[in-house]
Amino acid sequence: MRVHILYVSLKYLKIFGRSVYLEYICARKIETTYITTKKNTMSNKEKLFSEFKSPTKQEWLDKIQVDLKGADFNKKLVWRTNEGFNVQPFYRREDVLKLKTPDSLPDEFPFVRGNKKSDNTWYVRQNIDASDANAANAKALDILNKGVDSLEFKIPADNVSEEFIAALLKDIRCDIVEVNFSTCKCHTLDLARIVAAYYDKQGYDKEKIVGSLDWDPIEKIVMKGKDTTKILAQAPQIVEALKDYPNFRAVSVNTVALNNSGAYIVQELGYALAWGNEYLSELVEAGVEPTLAAKKIKFNMGISENYFMEMAKFRAARMLWAEIVKQYEPKCDCACQMCVNAVTSEYTMTLFDSYVNMLRSQTETMSAALAGVHSIVVTPFDKPYEQPDDFSERIARNQQLLLKEESHFDKVVDPAAGSYYIEELTASLATEAWKIFLKVEDEGGFLEAVKKGTVQDDINATSEKRHADAARRKEFVLGTNQFPNFTELSDGKTPATCSCGCGHHDEAPFKSIKKSRLSSEFEALRMQTEKSGKTPTAFMLTIGSLAWRQARAQFTSNFLACAGYKVIDNLGFDTVEEGVDAALKAGAEIVVLCSSDDEYATYAEPAFKYLNGRAMFIVAGAPACMDDLKAKGIENFVHVRCNVLETLKEYNAKLGIK
Repeated sequence: MRVHILYVSLKYLKIFGRSVYLEYICARKIETTYITTKKNTMSNKEKLFSEFKSPTKQEWLDKIQVDLKGADFNKKLVWRTNEGFNVQPFYRREDVLKLKTPDSLPDEFPFVRGNKKSDNTWYVRQNIDASDANAANAKALDILNKGVDSLEFKIPADNVSEEFIAALLKDIRCDIVEVNFSTCKCHTLDLARIVAAYYDKQGYDKEKIVGSLDWDPIEKIVMKGKDTTKILAQAPQIVEALKDYPNFRAVSVNTVALNNSGAYIVQELGYALAWGNEYLSELVEAGVEPTLAAKKIKFNMGISENYFMEMAKFRAARMLWAEIVKQYEPKCDCACQMCVNAVTSEYTMTLFDSYVNMLRSQTETMSAALAGVHSIVVTPFDKPYEQPDDFSERIARNQQLLLKEESHFDKVVDPAAGSYYIEELTASLATEAWKIFLKVEDEGGFLEAVKKGTVQDDINATSEKRHADAARRKEFVLGTNQFPNFTELSDGKTPATCSCGCGHHDEAPFKSIKKSRLSSEFEALRMQTEKSGKTPTAFMLTIGSLAWRQARAQFTSNFLACAGYKVIDNLGFDTVEEGVDAALKAGAEIVVLCSSDDEYATYAEPAFKYLNGRAMFIVAGAPACMDDLKAKGIENFVHVRCNVLETLKEYNAKLGIK
């Protein structure tokens, strides 16, 4: 049965003579097969809130405008997303009524509410390096006993053989475990035939075999600029080799690569649709029946840190992909279901304060699980700087298991359904992603757009903007450009580099995507400081207004710690001379004056003169008298409009750190 749970908020209710202020407006519709109730049990119960008039949207807006005290509503409360649309501060039932997304049920076309109707379970997936068949097999058997039910074997091209696959899959029940394979794109056809022959030999029920091949030649063009167009013609043969296995996918769309390169959510979604349509069109034109072709395509998509937007992304993706497939006139609506393996992002992972990566991947995993994806891969927290070890892999597995076993995320079908906010995000994101899809189609399809380099240019421009935003702290990376761990050292950690042996640094005929994590430049800066052996000490000279000096000391401490500087904070000094003497006694190379804007006119010049070049002098803030202070020789100011990265690079140069 369907249970409707409605949370209603009203402002300033008079209950028993007292005012009650409820802050949030949220309505959600939850479906579950685990709740049973007796008919009309609540029919005679008290009707909650029946005595109170429901405020109109205009009444809410009027109240908000009063609270804003004349400030611009759109500037203060309306959020302009990177995805190209505005998000309002609140939504109501009438906002959802105009949408089509809530109209269907789970497991019903267009599958916006998911492909399942009895639960929300997903496969817990872990990737395994299969350079050694016996070692990979042993590891697979071990982790299958630890909660994993989906494997991906990454097989070197030289190992693609019947004997190797037999050894790799020894004692693994492929009819109860999802098994995925990845190898060189040129050898995937051979692998497809070998895997199919192995399943045939084992006598498995073909309906129970679930898995995929990671065959995506276009990814090589997008990411490396390599010309792999010649092997695109193998797609029909790969599908043919596995056609008897209806739940085994043969062609992949790897937009997780775009996510890991900094793409916005709308870009990943729009290009995923165009990318998938490219393969679908190629297969159908080659004579593959549309139903079979659609059922052989799998999407490997990334998960960014934008919690609610990611939920909306996967919901919108299923809806739009279903509409695309429908145009090919498949024999059944089930062919329109989108199969998504979601992978937590590497783009926002960090080398310093790396345990925070667990928090990032946990929220990412939650959003994908709530959105109803097919399977999830949690990237181990140490991936940015080393080959993940047993500990980090165990944590990654358990992050998903906790969501299932303790939080019961797998029990409720489409828990996001009915949320005014998420339904609106789904519709808005779908609209903007569709624009990207149509634009790509106007260019002749995804492959043509990739050959022209328009896709690569788009993603590179986004990544460049995000790096610039991170440098100015318009985009936060916790532990790196905001609230860094002051005392942390790299302990020999170095950014991981590609060791796949693919030769992608060779000259390529097409443009490629520049891949670098959002924190990489800050990490390089901090390592520069650490390796120099000249870790500067920054002394906070706090004086004057208590509130202002504390706030500015905290701000500047976080600012300078991003470069690995040692910071000494203080409770305050009576005179600037006293503060400067204390700083020099502590061996400070940097003295930071922290006070109020009004007091800088009094304190800054005397402090600067008394210091007399014995250390770098910084004023914390951007006071009205800044130009006057600059005229007197004070040139260093730290404030919210600073480019943090460039400022710290400049300071390193002044301090002789190279």
